[in-house]
Amino acid sequence: MRKLLAALYSILVYALFLAVFLYLIGFVENVLVPKSIDSGQSGDIAGSLLIDAALLGLFALQHSIMARPGFKRVWTRIVPEEIERSTFVLFASLALALVCWQWRPMTQTVWSVDDAVGSRTLLFVSWMGWGLLLLSTFLISHFHLFGVSQGLARLLGHAAPEPAFATPFLYRWLRHPLYAGFILAFWAAPHMTLGHVFFAIATTGYIFVGIWLEERDLVAYFGDRYRQYQASVGMLFPKVRIASPRKGVAR
Repeated sequence: MRKLLAALYSILVYALFLAVFLYLIGFVENVLVPKSIDSGQSGDIAGSLLIDAALLGLFALQHSIMARPGFKRVWTRIVPEEIERSTFVLFASLALALVCWQWRPMTQTVWSVDDAVGSRTLLFVSWMGWGLLLLSTFLISHFHLFGVSQGLARLLGHAAPEPAFATPFLYRWLRHPLYAGFILAFWAAPHMTLGHVFFAIATTGYIFVGIWLEERDLVAYFGDRYRQYQASVGMLFPKVRIASPRKGVAR
């Protein structure tokens, strides 16, 4: 019964995550959702900034604290290990849903691209960002990342795999293509409002904090192997290597 409940729990949490994530895309892109990042009337800017900062701060704290190995060691004394990741995804999804629900729009224009080609190009880059981050999750095991594999493992009689160091496809050129996708999706907007730019600044800042925390944990786990990866592969952009000119041989 415990195996079955863990499997059902992980599937239901994944379904919730998927719904919230799809809503987030519509929220940022201002399409197909009842409440988007720019929908509604602007209120007091100072009050809106405080509320929006608190919402994003709550998400950042939940994400950072629950993702740390030390927290996981304590947390799994309460929550069974097979649903620990799904529980993390559940809390993250609820925090993100709260951001979308309670977001206070600030619709003052920061920039607007009226040229049709420029506007379409920015929209293409933004949607390419969503595609990049989705592809990145599948490269590192999408269903493991969101807890489904762990929840189904015992029911299917599979042993949980040990963390392995791998650099599939995009990870050969970028250490964090998933985060690069988020940055492209958030910033490439043909019409950027004050609320949207605040969202982009805050989330980008948190991405850099998250990368620092994540890489600290990866160095602690993989040691020199990850340090060599850091030295040779760019964080969010590919490293450009300029070959030095060959020295002539004296005759």
